[in-house]
Amino acid sequence: MSSRVAVWLAWLLWVLTVVFCVLSLLMPNEQNGLNSLLLQGVWLVASTSIGAVIVSRRPGNPIGWILCAVGFLLASSLFSGLYAFRALVSSPGSLPVGEVAAWLSAWVQNPAYLLFLYLFLLFPDGRPLSHRWRPLLWIVGIVVATSILVGAFYPGSISGLEPVRNPLGIEAAREILVFASGLLLYLFTALLLASAACVYLRFRRGNGTERQQIKWLAYAAVLLAVTALVGVVLDLLLGRLGGWFPWIIVAAFLGIPLSIGAAILHYRLYEIDIIINRTLVYGSLSATLVLVYFGGVTMTQALFQTLTGQEKLPQLVVVASTLVIAALFNPLRRRIQALVDRRFYRPKYDARKTLEAFSAKLRNDTDLDTLSDDLIGVVRETMQPAHASLWLRPDSDSKVSREASSAIHRTS
Repeated sequence: MSSRVAVWLAWLLWVLTVVFCVLSLLMPNEQNGLNSLLLQGVWLVASTSIGAVIVSRRPGNPIGWILCAVGFLLASSLFSGLYAFRALVSSPGSLPVGEVAAWLSAWVQNPAYLLFLYLFLLFPDGRPLSHRWRPLLWIVGIVVATSILVGAFYPGSISGLEPVRNPLGIEAAREILVFASGLLLYLFTALLLASAACVYLRFRRGNGTERQQIKWLAYAAVLLAVTALVGVVLDLLLGRLGGWFPWIIVAAFLGIPLSIGAAILHYRLYEIDIIINRTLVYGSLSATLVLVYFGGVTMTQALFQTLTGQEKLPQLVVVASTLVIAALFNPLRRRIQALVDRRFYRPKYDARKTLEAFSAKLRNDTDLDTLSDDLIGVVRETMQPAHASLWLRPDSDSKVSREASSAIHRTS
């Protein structure tokens, strides 16, 4: 299709996604409250929006179409499920074609989840890693088609919409469909691992730009995994999560389409290294300060209770603990920054140390020949060019000027 038709189609999917999400907000139930629907709608609209923008700028890249399709399919599944629940359970007979909506909700979300496999296999340029990976794309297509058939005729209640049943479920084929459903789950897991391996191989073989694009996606995925892990730990320790934590999860989920959009559109592409560096530093710093604070308060409280028999700490102890944390902030930040630079940004760390040493030598050494050799050595060590040379320009009085210019040629 032409670029104009492609753009119109992408934004049409965006409009339909928004309409389905807005209509879903009008039909909350016991299983999907208003807050839950709002959280889901934010992510779905954001995903489709990023996809439509990518299609507008890069219509030949299928990544934008995948994001549009995922948002549209999940939004339509959400709306059809709520519609079926209202028409068949909460207010029977209040809405027409409830069974049709129930049947759509039974299978339409399956291909949406499986499309993420294509997303990883084709990211970021929209082409497979090599011709050897093309059969895997066909396998994913077969799995998608099979999941649609299994979901469309699977008997029993629809997941997430109990007690709504699939109106076209074939009870006589239950055993076959149950076996196929379990097999699809194993295949999806294997294909997910293969797609993750594909992303890793792209990073290993890619050039500078492609590596930066993959870093954006990897950063968002790791951030989502860490956020989910923190949620699990807090749930185990506290027994429940605050009303604010689901919004943090949604924000982490939003990182996936946003990072894909930044990578595909090359928006601030090379700032990802700074973002990763700051995340490592301040994430580690925050975790350390929290552990020090709560560990110190807990130990002090236990000691105070043992000595005095009182359970509540004096206010002075809490204030003192806060002041200690404030005093530790800058020293800990510097130490963690140096540790992160040494461990993850070794070339940058070594280059900085080399330049600092050369700057100190400049203050003490005045021999021009020695400094010239040292300057060439610093350039070779920090920038690693294929060739480096230094020439000194004489001034009008045939005296050697203090100003030196270097010609550096670097080849990949």
